[in-house]
Amino acid sequence: MENQNLENKYLKENERIDELQRNGYKIIQSPEKFCFGMDAVLLSGFARARKGDVVLDMGTGTGIIPILMEAKTEAAHLTGLEVQEESADMARRSVSLNGLSDKIDIVTGDIKEADKLFKSASFDVITCNPPYMIGQHGIANPDAPKAIARHEVLCTLEDVVRQAAKLLKPGGNFFMVHRPFRLAEIITLMVQYKLEPKRMQLVYPYVDKEPNMVLIEGCRGGKSRMTVEKPLIVYQSPGVYMPEIYDIYGY
Repeated sequence: MENQNLENKYLKENERIDELQRNGYKIIQSPEKFCFGMDAVLLSGFARARKGDVVLDMGTGTGIIPILMEAKTEAAHLTGLEVQEESADMARRSVSLNGLSDKIDIVTGDIKEADKLFKSASFDVITCNPPYMIGQHGIANPDAPKAIARHEVLCTLEDVVRQAAKLLKPGGNFFMVHRPFRLAEIITLMVQYKLEPKRMQLVYPYVDKEPNMVLIEGCRGGKSRMTVEKPLIVYQSPGVYMPEIYDIYGY
């Protein structure tokens, strides 16, 4: 009961605390605003950070990727950059709830201005789960948190790649999850900004369906050679994950 009361101190109206199945960590979310999805979890499983690395997650939302990567890696420090103050505030409270304030910083700011907030070539690893959808089609309210998270309202794919290239150290690694229908554009932009694509994995909802996500890694200043990993299948039957997905989630 005492623990419950302590947790409630971190919550605001219409928020809840969810278990993350890693190191006992938890996250604060608001179903009315935006909850993290499988794409963020898969990115945290695909991304790699070595011992002592300094990591930036661009467009961190409620901080899910830095928190999961802190649990899964030996990175020295992680920073989450988030343009929406409401989400950034939620992320800071989740960091505090988990006792990670010395390991994870949450910065409120725009991805497009990231190079003004951080020093050039200052990160070993950059992750990003950016907005996937182009343009305004299907957006009822462009200012709504879900619209900003899903559509290129405030930043474009090129903004993400350009800023990652500026902020990564030479030889540093960029990890992103996106949609396969934009794969040609993704690879073209990464090559253009000298984030050479090195590793890619397509994610399929079922073995007999088309892929609906792509995980991709680039290396700043890397040589041209890319490994395509075996496909990642999410479900073996409706509601039942494949074993690899349970491993990534930590169940």
